Amino acid sequence: MIKTNAISPFPDQKPGTSGLRKKVPVFQQPGYTEAFIQSVFDSLSGFEGATLVIGGDGRYYNREVIQTAIRMAAGNGFGRVLVGRGGILSTPAASHLIRKNAAFGGLVLSASHNPGGPSEDFGIKYNVANGGPAPEKITDAIFARSQVIDRYLIADFDAVDLDRTGASEAGGMTIEVVDPVADYADLMETLFDFDAIRAFIAGGFRVTFDAMHAVTGPYAREILVRRLGADPDLVINAAPLEDFGGHHPDPNLVHAKALYDTMMGPDAPDFGAASDGDGDRNLIIGKGVFVTPSDSLAMLAANAHLAPGYRDGLKGIARSMPTSGAADRVAEKLGVEMHETPTGWKFFGNLLDAGRCTICGEESAGTGSDHVREKDGLWAVLLWLNILAARQQSVLEIVEDHWAEYGRTYYSRHDYEAVDTDRANQLMNALEQKLDQLAGTEADGLTVERADSFTYHDPIDGSVSRNQGIRIFFDGGSRLVFRLSGTGTSGATLRVYMERHEPDPAHHSQETQDALAPVILAAEALAGIREWTGRDAPTVIT
Repeated sequence: MIKTNAISPFPDQKPGTSGLRKKVPVFQQPGYTEAFIQSVFDSLSGFEGATLVIGGDGRYYNREVIQTAIRMAAGNGFGRVLVGRGGILSTPAASHLIRKNAAFGGLVLSASHNPGGPSEDFGIKYNVANGGPAPEKITDAIFARSQVIDRYLIADFDAVDLDRTGASEAGGMTIEVVDPVADYADLMETLFDFDAIRAFIAGGFRVTFDAMHAVTGPYAREILVRRLGADPDLVINAAPLEDFGGHHPDPNLVHAKALYDTMMGPDAPDFGAASDGDGDRNLIIGKGVFVTPSDSLAMLAANAHLAPGYRDGLKGIARSMPTSGAADRVAEKLGVEMHETPTGWKFFGNLLDAGRCTICGEESAGTGSDHVREKDGLWAVLLWLNILAARQQSVLEIVEDHWAEYGRTYYSRHDYEAVDTDRANQLMNALEQKLDQLAGTEADGLTVERADSFTYHDPIDGSVSRNQGIRIFFDGGSRLVFRLSGTGTSGATLRVYMERHEPDPAHHSQETQDALAPVILAAEALAGIREWTGRDAPTVIT
């Protein structure tokens, strides 16, 4: 039986760069989750009898929302739902399932790298038929509908057993609980030389992986341990937990400090990696060397031809605007297109679908390729392992060879988290108002060459995205970027990105923050960060 339940709109259901993210108690308000999911369905058309993929990262409240989403899919006329066993699907695995099964789309239940638990974060994101996040025209329609929603449709049937694979019928719809790992792992085998990686590991190359008690634990056990032969004792925090073990599942040098300390220690494994809450981000650390996400993108692009799935070369490279220009130099040497987009993986979707790029990356530890339409943490780990096996070198040797050939781009991001939203907006507004007057002025010894507010003109569909971050370029090639993040749930996160290119190998051994000191001082001089935020230091430095 299909029920039509009356509901009133909630004013705060505007999706951000990665769907709707709020604290769990917000989603637990009567009708709140149902209102958003119904707003998604009401913003779509043509899905009668079609397939919907549903899965999440296993965080607190995941199972409850999946049951609601399944019943609402039936109530709204979907013909089939594919759901990961245990409610688990990494975000890239969900993207692959959508594409492989020609699904109409999917609901991904995750707040990515944000903490989980009864009072922490939850999120719902809609992905379209290409497997990627919904474009702005759809998220805008979802928000508009959420402001006038007056009812939701839901089928009345018992809870689905999410822990047993197999198909069942309920509410006039087929429900298939599927292995969340198998299809994704099989896809990875088509892209990478598993035989070479397996032999490399068998020869003594030691790999450690921190799943951060998040979604990639089962994937790492299947791929790294069972299929590639990595030491199971070095795949740590592999059991997905609703609260991620009380930790923050963000693979950076603050929240994955234990891994970093291990890799810098005297008996470090040869290769260390981590992934985040929903499996789309990655951290790469070699023995004694941290590889920044911006550098990782450039190095993966420069060496991708060593993996079977990319032997024909790259069609192009794309990076988000705040990501360093290291990949630009690789694209120039390879003679392929280089695209600079706003932050948010959905902006890469058009380029990938049109065959204008093969590898994409963001400085926030997200890297991926045209195999799916999401960033993919384990994909990046496996491509690194393929390159290491093919070159028979260490991570440090590959990094140093790359810097010698392309120069080193010193790069860092300073995050000021949970800043008062009004003060953060005032900082950005004050900075934007003086952009036209900055060219030719000095800031702590650096001369501003030009400054702007980044606007993106999509070369595929012609859409225009404005106000995507403030860019300040200095004479000599240094750059500053200021933007407010859309991935948090408390206050505002001010992100400040700093980079400086150094072509001379004799100067490649500086500590990053020391090398960037002039740019860091210029950021304070130009934006008055302490004055506006009341902070003496960033919350996180990556």
